[in-house]
Amino acid sequence: MSEAESSSKIKTHRTATELSSSSSSLFALLNDDVLQNILARLPALSFASATCVSKLWNRVCNRVLSRPKFASALSLDPCPFGAVEDVLDKVLSEPIRPHFVIANIARGFELPDTFGPIVRRFKRTPIVISIANGLIGRDALTNEFREANWGATDGDSDDEYGSNIEDTNHGIVLTIGYVPGLKVDAIPLLGNPWEPKVAMTDKFVKDIKKYTASVSGCTSPVGIIMFGERLVDLKPHIDVLDYAMPKETVIVGDERGRFRYNSKGFCGNGYCEDAVALVFARDRHKSSGVGDIQFRVALSNGVSAIGPKYKAASVTLDGPNSPRRTTSTWLTARREGDRDILDGQTMLDDISNELDYHYELYPLYIGVTKQRNYCIRSKEKTITSLAFHRVRGGGEGSLYVDGFNIRTGDYFQFYRSDRNNASVNLKSLKQDGSSNNCHHKRAVPVNIKKEIFGGFIFSCCGCSDSFFKRRNLVSSPFIEDFPGVPLAGVFCGGEIVRASSGLIEESNKEKSSRCCLHVGSTVYLVMSYACPEC
Repeated sequence: MSEAESSSKIKTHRTATELSSSSSSLFALLNDDVLQNILARLPALSFASATCVSKLWNRVCNRVLSRPKFASALSLDPCPFGAVEDVLDKVLSEPIRPHFVIANIARGFELPDTFGPIVRRFKRTPIVISIANGLIGRDALTNEFREANWGATDGDSDDEYGSNIEDTNHGIVLTIGYVPGLKVDAIPLLGNPWEPKVAMTDKFVKDIKKYTASVSGCTSPVGIIMFGERLVDLKPHIDVLDYAMPKETVIVGDERGRFRYNSKGFCGNGYCEDAVALVFARDRHKSSGVGDIQFRVALSNGVSAIGPKYKAASVTLDGPNSPRRTTSTWLTARREGDRDILDGQTMLDDISNELDYHYELYPLYIGVTKQRNYCIRSKEKTITSLAFHRVRGGGEGSLYVDGFNIRTGDYFQFYRSDRNNASVNLKSLKQDGSSNNCHHKRAVPVNIKKEIFGGFIFSCCGCSDSFFKRRNLVSSPFIEDFPGVPLAGVFCGGEIVRASSGLIEESNKEKSSRCCLHVGSTVYLVMSYACPEC
């Protein structure tokens, strides 16, 4: 090597060293607030890399994500690949560490087409992907809030509902959440044709309690979000879960769909899955500077009782008598206090004539009060609850309704869709001075105790704009009461809600029995955070 080349190489090395030293000195001059401002503007993947740069950067990144975060996006792109990329880009455009992922897709998409790409992006995160009857969310490209409702799933079609957006039946709404202070995992409800259903339900409850105890030291989850299989009757399972869980545990979800899941510690082991539950439990190792996350719910009922009460006189199943197949029931009944047995047409004529209500135009249900014995922890318990069955018709023989598990002697009453009853006031969920503008540094103490950081909606697929003649019908109450708060949701074939909430009790005041599976309703899940430094 010549002297000139050697001198040039030394000079280049010196320049690179000086630049590196200058760059390090420049970053050293940044105070924590400036660095935090820069890191807070990074997308999620770059932010994750930044946490590994140094202890200082890691500490500042933890400050950026000192509070819970809820991110959601909707895409109605008819191409599955394009739709998934759109929502992924949106929800990961800001710093976040996903603790759970919920993806809801339209029936025009196939589960494998969306499940694979999402699992590859969130490998070690609990994930639930389900097919829904409709999607609710903010468009990933236009930021416009939209409700896309395509009606019931195949086999339960309700043609009269239609759609309030072009009839493409394609799309996805993706939701990811960061919930410090909580642990989350997906736990399946296993189904086995060769074992009693109650045995699998008991295992489901035990799995939930065992997981909760392992991460929190107690058996009481904060909340459970469930997604069921459309060919399975979830009511017995929900009744047992309702009985077994403490009253403070909130349970919401979609009764009928199709799903796949990714779990940290649970798998089917060859069994079929009847449902899957995202379980949220307190973290026993939560640091003192982390506040508490609370799940609260409200219910917009959407149905009201009409006519007298009846007692089932005869009950006949129509279709395969299998617990894993959706079927229907034919029944006759007596009015409460009468001896005459009434056929289906007589009962429907009474409803139409006395109340000027036509079930062919608007959904009609019967609410059946059921007393059933279940084996819970090796002990038999009698649980009384209310179950809704869609009325499909009636003749001189019997009344024809969806579903099964109706018995001779069960009492029931007719319920109709009630557009005047389909409203809810969510402002009461802002109690105790809750606000969405809570900050750490304040010179003067204030009453602000909580902030609402996210919400989820489970609404009946019958709650469409074509039925109620109002745009964004089900999401409007939430948007109006919590402007700017991220929100996502689905249209369901059956709405699950269970909580010891005044807003639930008020909606159920006309029902004599406890009800956790609803029809014609909208369930609002509100997630709030109590900041320990406010």
